[in-house]
Amino acid sequence: MAAEQDPEARAAARPLLTDLYQATMALGYWRAGRARDAAEFELFFRRCPFGGAFALAAGLRDCVRFLRAFRLRDADVQFLASVLPPDTDPAFFEHLRALDCSEVTVRALPEGSLAFPGVPLLQVSGPLLVVQLLETPLLCLVSYASLVATNAARLRLIAGPEKRLLEMGLRRAQGPDGGLTASTYSYLGGFDSSSNVLAGQLRGVPVAGTLAHSFVTSFSGSEVPPDPMLAPAAGEGPKVDLAAKAQVWLEHVCAHLGLGVQEPHPGERAAFVAYALAFPRAFQGLLDSYSVWRSGLPNFLAVALALGELGYRAVGVRLDSGDLLQQAQEIRKAFRAAAAQFQVPWLESVLIVVSNNIDEEALARLAQEGSEVNVIGIGTSVVTCPQQPSLGGVYKLVAVGGQPRMKLTEDPEKQTLPGSKAAFRLLGSDGSPLMDMLQLAEEPAPKAGQELKVWPPGAQEPRTVRPAQVEPLLRLCLQQGQLCEPLPSLAESRALAQRSLSRLSPEHRRLRSPAQYQVVLSERLQALVNSLCAGQSP
Repeated sequence: MAAEQDPEARAAARPLLTDLYQATMALGYWRAGRARDAAEFELFFRRCPFGGAFALAAGLRDCVRFLRAFRLRDADVQFLASVLPPDTDPAFFEHLRALDCSEVTVRALPEGSLAFPGVPLLQVSGPLLVVQLLETPLLCLVSYASLVATNAARLRLIAGPEKRLLEMGLRRAQGPDGGLTASTYSYLGGFDSSSNVLAGQLRGVPVAGTLAHSFVTSFSGSEVPPDPMLAPAAGEGPKVDLAAKAQVWLEHVCAHLGLGVQEPHPGERAAFVAYALAFPRAFQGLLDSYSVWRSGLPNFLAVALALGELGYRAVGVRLDSGDLLQQAQEIRKAFRAAAAQFQVPWLESVLIVVSNNIDEEALARLAQEGSEVNVIGIGTSVVTCPQQPSLGGVYKLVAVGGQPRMKLTEDPEKQTLPGSKAAFRLLGSDGSPLMDMLQLAEEPAPKAGQELKVWPPGAQEPRTVRPAQVEPLLRLCLQQGQLCEPLPSLAESRALAQRSLSRLSPEHRRLRSPAQYQVVLSERLQALVNSLCAGQSP
């Protein structure tokens, strides 16, 4: 199969990004003459992450890229030959060289959809040997992406719709691939932007960033800008020495704040002037390199007011230490007072950005009613998912040669559901999801208003439900290796995630002790499970 002309195709995952036992099983299938047996696997998770009642499906675009580019190169085959038994038939390696995904079909939850335990995120069908080899890379691509997207969605729910969320965790991420994945799927989950430039270039994630403490502390105040002159924003009139103008404004600001003009750090002011000269229309000050009140705030106001005199408006300030909520309240108060004192109304609405190891608890405090914080930067807590570092995704065989397969185990939670299946979301009259239903693929699709007998997990008797609406969940994504329809953009998947979450009932959406969302089985699927558990043939 010709690989899609996509620079990210091999970057998504390589065929050998897998566990060795996939290759040993492949040899076993081939030796048994079963390499081309028709098989179907399902990728799903057993419990919602973070103690919640929902997850977001993510990673599909990476899976598609990987599958369309899947091909073992000579170096890959040579390495496998070095780790498999030396007497392995060379014909097996020739078989591997010819493999691609031209006979693989994938049905999937659309990226950004709500996902629940047991409902397939992916259904993968094709030749047994090939779809077995796909297990580990597909799990790798889907599990972390879905975990990060869900984590980001939780943070968005805490923050509410008005606060802007910036993902800034690249330096804390588990390696470059983890960093790119986290930046991509935190945006899908509801963040507004990322500091990760590569995520902007490759994935179209909006990027944002200004300056760090190192920039501020690198200046002593003795530096002379090579060109301190700045033209008015309107482009008319003479250029002005911004450093000199800021110095004049500093005297007014210090008098207003009751500070001595020598108290604000000259190096910090020089750094702000340098940044303002580079970004006069996007000036933002980092206030806590020395002292917020004796240095950062007055220096910012001096430079912002100098810019304002030339027709520019500063866009914000950032705080990275201390009591962020309290400081934001006091800074907003100071902005309002300065706006009135110097008759510059725009100063009242300058954005206040905060960061500093913000987790769910800290975010809830910053997002409370009356908070003056506008933008919240979150790093470690979104990219490392500290509450639960793994989704726990699994990839299980459900059918071979059209016959159902079921894993029977002493642990009921690890039993699998047999057979090729369809999945539907049953909705109430208000459009909110009531439950998801799994049924055998050959069963007629349920209809709105139809009375259905369904089996909740572990139930001794079925229950009856009459959905007002029914939505099929799994879409045909790849058929015989060919893309069936264009994948939605990342922004479209992000919008789907937000719509899906808004439809979920508050009981299921809440983050602490939520009501558990039910995934039920049709009568025929439950009957098949019962017969296989009893040792009967399907």
